[in-house]
Amino acid sequence: MRLKLSILFLLISATLFAQNTKPAFWDDIQAFKKQDSAHFPAKGQILFTGSSSFTYWKDVNEYFPGYNIINRGFGGSTLPDLIRYTQDVVYPYQPRQIVIYCGENDFAASDTVSVNTVVNRFKTLFALIRKKYKNVPLAYVSMKPSPSRAHLMPKYKEANEQIKAFLAKQKKTDFIDVYSRMLKPDGTPMDDIFREDKLHMTAKGYAIWQKIMEPYLKK
Repeated sequence: MRLKLSILFLLISATLFAQNTKPAFWDDIQAFKKQDSAHFPAKGQILFTGSSSFTYWKDVNEYFPGYNIINRGFGGSTLPDLIRYTQDVVYPYQPRQIVIYCGENDFAASDTVSVNTVVNRFKTLFALIRKKYKNVPLAYVSMKPSPSRAHLMPKYKEANEQIKAFLAKQKKTDFIDVYSRMLKPDGTPMDDIFREDKLHMTAKGYAIWQKIMEPYLKK
């Protein structure tokens, strides 16, 4: 009896340990897999992936009629998170085009994260995607200026410029600049396109993105 209780205790402990050591956004990824198992998206669609600016864009297809978009933005992810889950949120879908928004949270996670670190993370992600999809067009949406993160704007601007320069040397890539179009004349972030948290956008903010992004999307 004692042996059985000991085994049961070990099994419960192992289960709890496994639950407590799941990597960040594990549950989000499993939700995508469950959704795909019920109805897998048709190939040849445009894949959006990255962090919360895409995660919250639940009605993205309504902004781009005539385009078929799979939204695989998850949580407040960072580039390392996207790298970790590339095989889950990029590889399976055979997309026509890949559109990425990520990097903003990398700087917000720690003041010690440098521009070079974030740019190198993006290059790692790019290499992983190109390993699977050598000829699929890829677009990167620039890090946006958020009022709640105004102190990070110099880093965002420099990282955007370096990523833009990197992509300019790659085939079938685009850099989509939303940063400059989200500023007031005095150079500060617009404050009427964000939710109360001053970080995530309202429909007015996404309308700005729609106008900027649509010319880059592949029909």
